[in-house]
Amino acid sequence: MLSLPAGRLRHRIEIQNYEMTQDDWGQPIYTWTHWADVWASVEPLQGREFFAAQALQSQTTVRIRMRYRTGVTSQMRVVWGGRFYDIESVIEPQSRRHELQLMCKTSLATP
Repeated sequence: MLSLPAGRLRHRIEIQNYEMTQDDWGQPIYTWTHWADVWASVEPLQGREFFAAQALQSQTTVRIRMRYRTGVTSQMRVVWGGRFYDIESVIEPQSRRHELQLMCKTSLATP
């Protein structure tokens, strides 16, 4: 039996991986590349605002629940609703390979 009913997974998210490729001269280029599109539940947990570099910044912490998928790491990021979320941790509840929970924060870096 699946622990996540399909009705809860109503958000389509993209998972991206940070990869190194090479340009025409053999120089390394690091870019975010598409890794997977999955159905998930995105749950905002908290938000905060702060000043950084003389500009008001805001940051949101979210929990993303999705069906279990191998290969998801904290070096990846999630794109949802036009925002980028850095994956802080990948949690597998009860170690049963039914569900993954991604604890994420909005990325302050440029896309």
